[in-house]
Amino acid sequence: MNFEGRVAFVTGASRGIGRAIAADLAKYGADLVLVGRDAEALQATASVLKDQRSNTKAYIVLADAAEPAAVQGAVDEALAEFGRIDFAVANAGQSADSLLMRLKPEALDHLLSVNLKSAFFMCSSVARPMMKARSGSIVLVSSIVGIMGNAGQSAYAASKAGLLGLAKSLAKELGSRNIRVNAVAPGLIQTAMTEKMPEAAREYLLNASALGRAGTPQEVSGVVTFLCSDAAAYVTGQTLVVDGGVLM
Repeated sequence: MNFEGRVAFVTGASRGIGRAIAADLAKYGADLVLVGRDAEALQATASVLKDQRSNTKAYIVLADAAEPAAVQGAVDEALAEFGRIDFAVANAGQSADSLLMRLKPEALDHLLSVNLKSAFFMCSSVARPMMKARSGSIVLVSSIVGIMGNAGQSAYAASKAGLLGLAKSLAKELGSRNIRVNAVAPGLIQTAMTEKMPEAAREYLLNASALGRAGTPQEVSGVVTFLCSDAAAYVTGQTLVVDGGVLM
């Protein structure tokens, strides 16, 4: 894979899976637009990219992915800096566990905004320059919980399931312009977010995994890189599950 001259736009690039995705794309030559709300963490991501490939261009944009104007502004900045966006990864997301009967409306609204609406806003903004270029790959980071569901995570599961429908619909809308849209559905991945999971939920996923272990962010990022690459030129509207064999 050779991404020299290509530009990747990654939301939620501050840490965890988002940082691993940015690093993997940079490893193969892409320049990066790193989008998030934590300036210090984004700078740390940029440093990781520079450490592994000194000539990587890492452009940081402080923006709330759940705000449409902020996302459009980030895309405009990226185009002003690089003149193109070849890959876009919607990775911004949060988890909030709650039984449905205890779920507060404001908590639901927040989770849907961060996990689902943010992807709509990114896709809408990057689709325009990609359509003009008649080329592009969009990847949405979902979760196996969006496929299988999970007690106490109805809002999170619904938001992640929505991404799968978005990927399929956009793949049909944008395919004629040679723009591919896919999703990845990670299982239990070792990140700061999953460390906050209830122990019973972690044990359930570990026991259900055929490999008997949690995954790493790098094991997700490699799949995202594949979906961005020309090796996946005939892959669109799909969800690739990266869960160590929980769903079969």
